[in-house]
Formats: sequence, C-alpha cells, structure tokens
Amino acid sequence: MKYIIGIDLGTSGTKTVLFDQEANVVAWAAIEYPLYQPQNGWAEQEPQDWWRAAAGTLRQVLEESRVDPKDVAAVGLSGQMHGLVMLDRDGRVLRRSIIWCDQRSGKQCEEITERVGAKRLIEITANPALTGFTASKLLWVRENEPDVYRRCAHILLPKDYVRYMLTGELATEVSDASGMQLLDVPRRCWSQEVLQKLDIDPALLAKVYESPEITGEITREAAQCTGLRPGTPVVGGAGDNAAAAVGTGVVTDGRAFTTLGTSGVVFAHTSALSIDPLGRVHTFCCAVPGAWHVMGVTQGAGLSLKWFRDNFCYSEMVSAQGLGIDPYVLLDKQAALSPIGCRKLLYLPYLMGERTPHLDPDCRGVFFGLSAMHSRGDLLRAVMEGVSYSQRDSLEILRGMGVSAGEMLACGGGGTAPLWRQMLADVYNCPVRTVQSKEGPALGAAILAGVGAGLYPSVQDACEKLVKLNEPQSPIAENVPQYEKYYQVYRRLYPALKDSFQALAQL
Repeated sequence: MKYIIGIDLGTSGTKTVLFDQEANVVAWAAIEYPLYQPQNGWAEQEPQDWWRAAAGTLRQVLEESRVDPKDVAAVGLSGQMHGLVMLDRDGRVLRRSIIWCDQRSGKQCEEITERVGAKRLIEITANPALTGFTASKLLWVRENEPDVYRRCAHILLPKDYVRYMLTGELATEVSDASGMQLLDVPRRCWSQEVLQKLDIDPALLAKVYESPEITGEITREAAQCTGLRPGTPVVGGAGDNAAAAVGTGVVTDGRAFTTLGTSGVVFAHTSALSIDPLGRVHTFCCAVPGAWHVMGVTQGAGLSLKWFRDNFCYSEMVSAQGLGIDPYVLLDKQAALSPIGCRKLLYLPYLMGERTPHLDPDCRGVFFGLSAMHSRGDLLRAVMEGVSYSQRDSLEILRGMGVSAGEMLACGGGGTAPLWRQMLADVYNCPVRTVQSKEGPALGAAILAGVGAGLYPSVQDACEKLVKLNEPQSPIAENVPQYEKYYQVYRRLYPALKDSFQALAQL
C-alpha cells in the first residue's frame, strides 16, 4: 500500500493529512500559530512558524499511523496565497511575511497600475493591481525598508518556503504564482514585461512548475525534522483554493465551489481563459495543467465569525471546552434562534478591506440596523448572512461572464455547518453539496502528489475515482424571496458608505 501526504498551510494553522491511495484518512495533525497586526490593516506571520508547524505535523502523522516512511509515495503542498517571504543569499528569512489580507500597499498598487498600464496589467496578469497580491508588498518593502530589500536574494510564497525547507529547492507552481501579479497568466510563465516595468530582478523569482510536477525531494536534514524518508518526492501543489478545487472534484467545466474559510471564495473551473476586463474577480491558472479558474474573494468570511467568537463569545468557548465540542456548534445554535434577516440587521464583512466586487482596501466592517432589541444571536446570524451575501456578489459576476456554475459545492470550516450551508443554498437559489471527505485543500494537495508519483494518470481521473459527494442541500422555497429582499438592501450599503470609508481611512 502506498500513501500520499497533503500539507495545508493556512492562516490560523497548518494541517497535515496522511491518506492511503484510495484517499482514506489514515492520520492527521494540526498546529496553530499567531497572526501579527502591528497597525490597522496590516497582517504578518513568521515563516519559521509555518515550518515548525509543517515539520511537527508531519512527525505526528507518521508516528500516529506507524506507516513506514518508504511507503509514502509523495508529498503535496497547499497554502495561503500572496504572502511575501524574503530570504537572503543564505536562505535566511529577512522579515516577517506580509500575508494575503494585509492592506498597506495601496500606494504601490497605484504605482504598478501607472507603470504597466491598467488595461495591459489585466491582459498579462488577468487581474488589476491589488493590495493582497505579492508584487505590491514587494514594492512596499523596497520603498519603506530599503535595507531589507537590498539584502533580499529570493522571494517565495508561504507554501513554497515550506517546500524550500523540505527540499532545498526554490520553486513554485502556476496556481499560486498567478496571485503574485508577476506571472503571465495566459502563458503560464513569469512576465518579463511586468518585471522590467516594475524594475524587479527576475533572479529573485523561483522556477515555475505545473501543480502535479515533482519539484524536489526531501533532504536528509528535512528527513531528520519530519520523519520522512530522504528522497521522497515533493510536487508543486497548489494555492489553497486551487487545491480545494482538486479536493472537491472541481476540475472540469460546469463545476464550482464556495469556500468559507478565513477568507471566502466562489470558484469556477474553466478550460477556456476568461478574464473580467473590470478586474472584479480573479482569473488564475488552476491546478489542472492547461486550464484556469475564475474566483471572487471575500477577505473576511470565516475571519468575521472568528473575530466575533474571540471577542464576544468567551462563555460559549468555555462551555464548549467543558463539553468537548467545537465552540462553533454552540454559536450555530444561537444563530439559528434568530429569524432570516436577523430582525432587520445586516453585516458588511469588510474587516480587512474587500476584494470582490469592490476592490477597496479602505472599507471596513459594519453592523447596519442595530437597535436595542437585538441579541447576540442576531449579531451572530447577521455575520453569517452578510458573508453569504458577499459570496452572492461573486457568483453574480461569474454568471455575468458566462462562466458556468451548474453544480455548487461547499468547503472550508463554514461549509461544514448545516445552517450556513442552507443560507448559501437559499441565497444562491441553487442546491449546495459537500464532499464526503472534509479535508479539502489537504486532499487536493495529496491528489496532486499522487498524480506526480504516478499513482493516478491525471488530475481529472484521480478526482473521478477518489472524490465522493454527499446528497445536495436544496434551497427552501419560502426562504429564497426573504433573503433576496435583504440582499438587495445589502447591495446598496457599500455605495452609500464608500466616501465615508475613505474619509475614515484618511483620519
């Protein structure tokens, strides 16, 4: 029996899952780490924390499973996208990573747009300049920390730093590289034009692979840290959403999924390149060689609920610990007591600015309609509904682009909650399904590893064999028009507040 491993490097922690070649979970482990916010709108993490978590979880799954390391066919990596890891010539980290949800680089986005040209930038990178992307972060460091920039010899994405520690190789793959704003997305290679116009040395960048390709092997040093066998192949893997697509079987046209993780994503596969000329949604290379995906992103999806939990639900967290259950189970029960519309309360999930559809780093979270009648359960449900409406915004743009989404899957922590899943079905007015496996990106990364190791002939064949779906959760007919009324009010709030968001940011 051969085994495959998927490492999923998230924002709150890293989860490593050991699967057999039928995609059954043999063992899993997770380790959390902190997020640093030294200023409003900033977000950083320590790359060394990612490596310690990856190495620690690898040791745990191998020890728990007692699987012989020689039977591990390959390792795949999934990770949070866009983070900037800067290394010196000796491979040492120069500063904390500026991660995906950081909003400090608005000025640098304007510079990128001016240098490359707004239309040309979208033609090459398939996206407008965004604060979340890696290029603007790099330019921010160049302007504000010139000594760090001068010492920088290599830049990597978060999961690719873990790859470097595992293999000693400086490598990335097309799905994650698409979110750096330095890749020619139609051609699936670094854009010399963008690099030249931004005055970025191409030598800083890693070699680009397709997602199922082998990028290196476990070194002896990494083997001592992880328990893996030296020489075990490590494949390209994928950015978190591209890996989740593989893990949910969204690898052919007509399939789509919604992720409710720290961020929220509506993601559709397409074999034909499709780019929104307005840049409201993102087009990236996907983990299937020769194909792409289109996705809209909500910055603060599960992050909104976690923020509410951490700041206002201490008693539920203590109770859940005593009962040995996930605190979100108790929060869901409270939210379910509130009616649709939360007694005329709406929430805008812009805790970290927003991407789709507003492209506005200055907007912030809002409870609208708050009154003395509202309870904590109303606020909880409002958070969940507001995130659902933000996902609907993304879906409407995809529909307008002609990208088919006839089957919607749900994944991420929020996707496992029946209440939130029913909200999505009602707000989208379409059935929502889940996969039987709960591992999402980790399973996707492991499937890519299996393809790279030759266990499966292609990504599509592997998904057809391994990914099993549950019965759909259909919309409730009487709920659909109720949500629609509140969604239409939700859509009017951002335009009404846009100037005030900007004024607040300038104070």
